[in-house]
Amino acid sequence: MKIKLIMIGKTDTGWIRTGIGVYADRLARYINFSMTELPDVKNAASLSREQLKTKEGELLLRTFSPADHVVLLDEKGKEYSSMEWSARLEDRMAHMSGDIVFVIGGAYGFSDAVYARCNEKVSLSRMTFSHQMVRVIFAEQLYRAFTIMKGEPYHHE
Repeated sequence: MKIKLIMIGKTDTGWIRTGIGVYADRLARYINFSMTELPDVKNAASLSREQLKTKEGELLLRTFSPADHVVLLDEKGKEYSSMEWSARLEDRMAHMSGDIVFVIGGAYGFSDAVYARCNEKVSLSRMTFSHQMVRVIFAEQLYRAFTIMKGEPYHHE
């Protein structure tokens, strides 16, 4: 099993790239983890929000395999505490044979086709974060979940 993080667009800020890299390196101790940045849609400024989401959705759908468990990081998703999130992830890993694919969409979210394909949606907060910031926040929470599973002292209750 692998855990994959797929993101629309390049990480455009150095400190965000650094932060993601820190947690990706730490995650390597626990799981086969990979990140994929899909290219920005060409001529995005000339498209409506819906057209842009559709184009981004087409890119995303091509990256999923039929066995993937696709989890959208989405404001409409279920919220978890860090402890609940760790337990949920551990349960998913124990009962699945495919890969778990987490997806961070573009600035306007996901197309209807991507919502139809996903297996679940997770929200990191009721607050809204930029799709760039979510990358670091999610990587940290994924790392935290594994340290909780292993009973390591990173997370303090």
